[in-house]
Amino acid sequence: MKKGLVVLLLAGVCTANSYSQERIYRCGNEYTNTVPSPQAKGCKLLEGGNVTIVQGTRAAAATPVRTAAASAQRVDAGEQKARDSDMLQILESELKKAQERQVELLREYNNGAPEKRNTELQNPQKYLERVAELKASLARNESDIAGIRRELGRASSVSAAK
Repeated sequence: MKKGLVVLLLAGVCTANSYSQERIYRCGNEYTNTVPSPQAKGCKLLEGGNVTIVQGTRAAAATPVRTAAASAQRVDAGEQKARDSDMLQILESELKKAQERQVELLREYNNGAPEKRNTELQNPQKYLERVAELKASLARNESDIAGIRRELGRASSVSAAK
């Protein structure tokens, strides 16, 4: 008798629990259980599983982002010429430094056979690592020189067009 009562009681609880779940609709990013016409708003009925909603703060309204070009004030031609001239001088000095560094790296690299240091005599792996590092530095520096030359070409063509 007790066993039958427990089974009947459990069945009643399960049935009541399933009826207590309301229909939940998803309308965009919102979830609701009171939608008179879900199809009218593009809402869809969610079936199966529970929905857990974590309340959070709303994102602030998007503020318009001003670009540098939009917010920059006009610069007169004389000042722009001075800026362009400074830019060319800086690029030329950077190119000169990079070329000097390239000559130094090439001399140290010695066509792939740099002089061994005392620590490398006992540990040949260190020598191989240094050679690989020198080779990578040479490649990086060549790339830097090419980039500076491209920038110089752009700057020269822009200043010549004005």
